[in-house]
Amino acid sequence: MKKITPRLVTLLLSGLLMGLAPATWAQEARLAFVNTQRVMDKAPQAKAARELLKNEFAPRDQKIVAMQKELKKLEEDLARNAQILSDSVRIARERKITSLKRDIKRARDEFLEDLNLRRNEELGKLQKLISDAIVNVARESGYDIVLGDTVLYASERVDITDKVLERLRKQGGATPAAGKDPGLNAR
Repeated sequence: MKKITPRLVTLLLSGLLMGLAPATWAQEARLAFVNTQRVMDKAPQAKAARELLKNEFAPRDQKIVAMQKELKKLEEDLARNAQILSDSVRIARERKITSLKRDIKRARDEFLEDLNLRRNEELGKLQKLISDAIVNVARESGYDIVLGDTVLYASERVDITDKVLERLRKQGGATPAAGKDPGLNAR
């Protein structure tokens, strides 16, 4: 779904105003507005995608938390016993702590990278689904133009956000991939 920029809205409206003959205005173009952020927040498919991500990435997140707890325990033990440990034991423990810190950083970086990739995949699917719902509602309701995000004001008379949300609710709470892919987790 392409984002409508303020410049594009200005160009579209200018084209409508300048390019249409007075006879065309007799037909009156029907305009509507969709609050796409509200749709993204409230659509059941968005909630399903967040749950899918959460379930997919929870085990890895828990593993990183466990590694961090182990690191804290090792650091506290070293700080408490540093004076009584031999140099070789102390150095070995310091190396173990350094190695664990590296492992945690690597695991966290990989986790975030994988999470962002999956989140972007699900967001793309969700945006396509929402775009299709907006187009279908607009066609069924006879709207000529539907504006989104960059609108500075829209009266309730032209706001079709609730109709789009209702269509998405009727389609169900799962994204098309939810049945095929075993999980998505939002942090």
